[in-house]
Amino acid sequence: MSTILKIFVFPAALLVMCLGILTILGGHITPGGGFQGGAMIAGAFIFCAVVYGLKENPIHFSHNFMAAMESIGALTYVFLGIAGLIFSGFYLYNLGVDLNNLVPAFVQNIFDYPDPIHAGIIPYLNIMVGLKVLVGLSAVVIAFMQFNHKEDGENEENEH
Repeated sequence: MSTILKIFVFPAALLVMCLGILTILGGHITPGGGFQGGAMIAGAFIFCAVVYGLKENPIHFSHNFMAAMESIGALTYVFLGIAGLIFSGFYLYNLGVDLNNLVPAFVQNIFDYPDPIHAGIIPYLNIMVGLKVLVGLSAVVIAFMQFNHKEDGENEENEH
């Protein structure tokens, strides 16, 4: 890729990542949320991966990092659902906004998101979905890029 493109891509990717984080964190009061924000952050990573290649990519996601983030996202989502089940009898019950007066006050205070909307567990769910989408989309692109790179190496070996 050209030098001009490499100079432009990294700052643009950082800007897109910041917008993705903003979309995730504001997902409970604006259109968007975890999926859209995670896709934006993954798009920024993919943009860098395509321009720089996997080896020289300034935003490097190791296999262990991606596995940990995916596990944290999935397990936290499930645990929030189970917490709703334990304290209210309903899976993914919004513990911070207890409309049916089912949740004890100390649990409600833990999940009461500190803003005027009082969104409860919804922002936390958005963050977990964003992690899952970020890792999922990035992993697909990394797998395709590694597969293409391996095929190119095999073709060069067969030619010699």
